[in-house]
Amino acid sequence: MKNILVVFTGGTFSMMIDESTGSAVPRYSGEELLIKIPEAKNLANITCYDFGKYPGPHMTPGLMFQLSKKIRELLNAGNYDGVIVTHGTDTLEETAYFLDLSIKTSLPIVVIGSMKNSSEADWDGPRNLTDAIQVCLNDNCKNLGVLVCLNGEINAASEVTKTFTEEIDSFRSLDFGALGFVQNGRVILNRLPRKLETIETDTIVSNVDLITVYAGMNEKFFKFSADSGVEGIVVEALGVGNVPPAAFEGIKYAVDKNIPVVLVSRCPAGETMDIYGYPGAGKWLHNIGVIFTDYLNGQKARIKLMLSLGVTKNQDDLRKIFEK
Repeated sequence: MKNILVVFTGGTFSMMIDESTGSAVPRYSGEELLIKIPEAKNLANITCYDFGKYPGPHMTPGLMFQLSKKIRELLNAGNYDGVIVTHGTDTLEETAYFLDLSIKTSLPIVVIGSMKNSSEADWDGPRNLTDAIQVCLNDNCKNLGVLVCLNGEINAASEVTKTFTEEIDSFRSLDFGALGFVQNGRVILNRLPRKLETIETDTIVSNVDLITVYAGMNEKFFKFSADSGVEGIVVEALGVGNVPPAAFEGIKYAVDKNIPVVLVSRCPAGETMDIYGYPGAGKWLHNIGVIFTDYLNGQKARIKLMLSLGVTKNQDDLRKIFEK
């Protein structure tokens, strides 16, 4: 059998209902979870590494960076055919994308979670784990970057997002659809990821704000962010990449202070473009130096900017990373 490394970080996957409060809390270690899912060890030789018992909201960019370094270290030290990372679903897409940008390997790395905890009859953790093992065992899943596998769907870390608060089929790639799926142990791939890239850096800059634009917004939050010493700002703009005129003045204030500003749309799907020319529209933003993305959402653009700032602070170089 092939050798699979499973890195447990916590999340609902590791939780059970605490009888005293009636709420789900972290409980199980990796080995304890594997005992509850015995079918997993029938598929591969599994090596377990406990990174922590973090609920999704407790994950930070610093922990993501530590996780990335630990996975690279374990891959260099062992002979593995694939890696599975269990994670809380609230921030799963951010960690998965962080790993996608920071780990360069041909091996499948699959990030999974669980929308239900182990005390619930419809706990989806076991299926997600065995599906991820099947993905790791399939040679066609090499060189695809980091993958996310829940509810039988295989998605690219760079494309997937959480779309429902608690539904089993929450994780979807809204722009391009799933890469494939796992059905009765069979891995079926329909397409390749749209983009694969790696940002190699020994440091990250986590002091990056994410600001969502709304109707009638003024410059207040942008000026506050810029004056707080922030090192980068991601703006979730309206539509294809436009902001109210007063908000534009706040963004210009940040740009004039040489703070990198990256633009995404607050829409759940679609790209940003500078096709409008009225005050506050994309043309105005691009002309003052705002950096556009294509299909990244706000949380992913923030992850990419943090890693990119670890490589360079030069705005022209940052633009090449985002707009190439």
